[in-house]
Amino acid sequence: MGQVDGFMKYEREMPKSRDKKERLKDYKEVYTPLDKEKLHNQAARCMDCGVPFCHNGCPLGNNIPDFNDAVYNGKWEEAIRILSSTNNFPEFTGRICPAPCEASCVLSINNKAVTIEYIEKTIAETAFEKGYIKPNPPKSRSGKRVAVVGSGPAGLAAAAQLNKAGHWVTVFERSDRIGGLLRYGIPDFKLEKHVVERRVRLMEQEGIVFRTNAHVGVNVSATQLKTEFDAIVVCGGASAPRDLPIPGRNLKGVHYAMDFLSQQNKRGSGDQITVEEILATNKNVLVIGGGDTGSDC
Repeated sequence: MGQVDGFMKYEREMPKSRDKKERLKDYKEVYTPLDKEKLHNQAARCMDCGVPFCHNGCPLGNNIPDFNDAVYNGKWEEAIRILSSTNNFPEFTGRICPAPCEASCVLSINNKAVTIEYIEKTIAETAFEKGYIKPNPPKSRSGKRVAVVGSGPAGLAAAAQLNKAGHWVTVFERSDRIGGLLRYGIPDFKLEKHVVERRVRLMEQEGIVFRTNAHVGVNVSATQLKTEFDAIVVCGGASAPRDLPIPGRNLKGVHYAMDFLSQQNKRGSGDQITVEEILATNKNVLVIGGGDTGSDC
C-alpha cells in the first residue's frame, strides 16, 4: 500500500451535506464532494490487511485495496480499470449501495471503516470527467440475438455483459424511460437521473438497443420474443408491494410507496403524470416503515 500507517494518521471523513436552505430548492444529491487532498487521505486509510475481508463483504467481489492504492497514488485510469473489471456501474453503486464492504472492513474492528463507497463513486466520476470511460463495443459479434426483459439494475448489467460477449442485445422496458428502480424508485437526492441517462447513452453507443413502452405479455408477446431472439433473459423487478392488512387500509389517501415515488421521480424529470396524482400538499403525512424506502418517501 502507498501509506501503510495512513489509518493511524487520518480520521474517516465523509462529504458534508449541502445547506438545508439550499437543498429545499431542488431534488439534487445531498452531499458536496471532498477535495482531492482529503480523498487522497481517505484512500491512505486502507490498510495492508493480511486478509482483506472487504472482498467478501462486496457482493461483486470488487478488488478494493488495489483501487484504493491506485487512488492514493493518483493513478485514476488504473483505478477505473480495476473497478470496472468487477463492476459494470460504479457510478450507481458508489451512490446507492448499502456498502457491506465497509461493514466487513478490517479497520472497522476497532476504528471507523475506510470510506470505500465514496472512493468508488469518485473513481467513476473522475473517470467520466477525464474520458477514461467511453464506448467500448465488442470487436466481433457472435450473430446471436438476446432479449433482456426489464431495464433495472439487473437488466442493464445483463445487457452490458451479454453485449461485451459479442451478442446483439435488445432491452425491453414497459415504462417510458429506461432504468427501472434506478429511474422510478430511487429519488434524485440519492441518484440524479442524468447519471442513469449518461450510462444508457454509453450502452447505446456500444450497440445495445433499448425499447421503451414495451410491456412483455401486454403489447409484446412471448411468442414474438421466442421467434425473434436466440435467448431471453427475464429481469423483471419486484414491483408487487407488500400490503399491510389492518383496519383502514383501503381508506382514501393510503398509498403504496412505489406509487408515490414513481410519480415524484417523473415530476423531477418534468414528465406529465397521467394518473390521479398523489400529493401531500397541506396534509399531515404518516410514513409506515423506517427503512430506505420510508426515508425516500
